[in-house]
Amino acid sequence: MRILAIDPGTEKSAYVVYETCLIDLQDIREMRNVVEFGLYKNEDMLSIISSIHGACLVIEMIACYGMPVGKTVFETCVWIGRFIEAKQGEHTFAYRKDVKMHLCNSMRAKDSNIRQAIIDRYPPVGGGKCPQVGTKKKQGPLYGVRKDIWSALAVAIYYSDTIKGA
Repeated sequence: MRILAIDPGTEKSAYVVYETCLIDLQDIREMRNVVEFGLYKNEDMLSIISSIHGACLVIEMIACYGMPVGKTVFETCVWIGRFIEAKQGEHTFAYRKDVKMHLCNSMRAKDSNIRQAIIDRYPPVGGGKCPQVGTKKKQGPLYGVRKDIWSALAVAIYYSDTIKGA
């Protein structure tokens, strides 16, 4: 299964293309790879999204938690609609609270907790103090993942684990 996960923003958005495939029918083990990722201006994201074929589109959706929201939240909502239009296919929304509960079992989880939960899922094969990320000379499977890309990867993992049962 191929997943295109997006963490939308008002000016820039992060995306991850995440692939899963069954490698052992007896054990039901899967290989899960981050194929590509990036953080781009929203205008550029439109062409990136339309160029990625054969992937399920999953977008982190805005949700109301009882607090007033401002202009940036509504601008992000507009971009979410444009991203859906650019993909021209089915899409799924992933809500932040569901992603937090899935990865950290807590609504109080912060970005650092989500990042660590993702890191814990990958083998320590790279160099440096976080071998899952690694160093330039000895890269790990998460090398280059930064900033909002962690959130997009969290959305992809959530979708892969829960929605499609992969």
